[in-house]
Amino acid sequence: MDRIIVRGKGPLSGQIPIAGAKNACLALMPATLLSEEPLTLTNAPRLSDIRTMTDLLASLGAEVTQLQDGKVLASACHGVINPVADYDIVRKMRASNLVLGPLLARLGHAVVSLPGGCAIGARPMDIHIDALTALGAEIELKEGYLHAKVAGGRLKGAVHEMRFASVGATENFLMAASLAKGTSVLKNAAREPEIVDLADCLRAMGAQISGDGTSTIEIQGVDRLHGATHPVVTDRIELGTYMLAPAICGGEVELLGGKIALVESFCEKLDAAGIHVEETKDGLKVKRRGDIVNAVDVVTEPYPGFPTDLQAQMMALLCTAEGTSVLEEKIFENRFMHAPELVRMGANIEVHGGHATVHGVKKLKGAPVMATDLRASVSLILAGLAAEGETVVNRVYHLDRGYERLVRKLKAVGADIERVSE
Repeated sequence: MDRIIVRGKGPLSGQIPIAGAKNACLALMPATLLSEEPLTLTNAPRLSDIRTMTDLLASLGAEVTQLQDGKVLASACHGVINPVADYDIVRKMRASNLVLGPLLARLGHAVVSLPGGCAIGARPMDIHIDALTALGAEIELKEGYLHAKVAGGRLKGAVHEMRFASVGATENFLMAASLAKGTSVLKNAAREPEIVDLADCLRAMGAQISGDGTSTIEIQGVDRLHGATHPVVTDRIELGTYMLAPAICGGEVELLGGKIALVESFCEKLDAAGIHVEETKDGLKVKRRGDIVNAVDVVTEPYPGFPTDLQAQMMALLCTAEGTSVLEEKIFENRFMHAPELVRMGANIEVHGGHATVHGVKKLKGAPVMATDLRASVSLILAGLAAEGETVVNRVYHLDRGYERLVRKLKAVGADIERVSE
């Protein structure tokens, strides 16, 4: 099993290109199931989760080809579709549940295993089930699989209000409703940029969607969708992660392809912490205003609030801030598993339920630590960049699910980092 070794070195300088959004691409790829014509995605990230979704779509009968070293995904699903999404693939990744809506829309039936992914809370499927049931699906759980069918073979438009603004459930509803008969309205819809990106893609395929980016989305169902070419939106979580590198280490780094609009609430917290962010013609430049990072309080919320996927990385910054910070996690339970590992590096953190209190210390010290999930993994690497001595991060396979060529990108701006195999 691979490890990543990080040695604190000092200020960083240079440019980091930001990849296409993993979470957007994983929702866009199942859209190929909605049409017999090809769907081509450009600016695709090169990640293990993308390979897993490729394997899943292939098992369902789609053809997915990687072009330009994996940055372009060309897919088509014009043949016989297998309606069963098997446990052996689905268990590897939470986003596998995004084939449920498209399969129901295209075939009128589906059998999809309950999904896997990072161990960061229950993340129940009932919100997805309620949304698709509103469109006329009948869904029951049997032996770990969701067995879904539509009476009459075609979903019907409906008005549905979600109890929580779930991104995945919004995506499943959007894709399913695009081929439903009549008009559908989704209330309390997720507003993330990835939702807008999916809606843009579906519109390019012929879907009639309005209101994406707001809490109420309207979809006028059509009889068929056609092929399209669509660029994947910039990954705002990768962007925010690398913005924290110069904030923690010092120096100045430009994030190519970045936009403040993608990470506005995050930038507000960086500003309060004493980090300067400015837009350039190519992206964002980030640097500290002075030698001290200020303590700030953070509450994770659905978009446009502070992203839960940047909470662990923000904690790494606040470990050496001046003063006391409180982080409240309101999206997922059990998402402070990185805190004990940061404590091993000398951080002063107290966790009580959904709250973590971080008392800033002058310096972290390198130590062997263990990654527990995707975002926790990278938070430990960020902490190691400015720690005294050597930090060894174990179980880094999580990183391959969400960060494209991380070691190479950090090395390019002066970090002392390497990946080694045991």
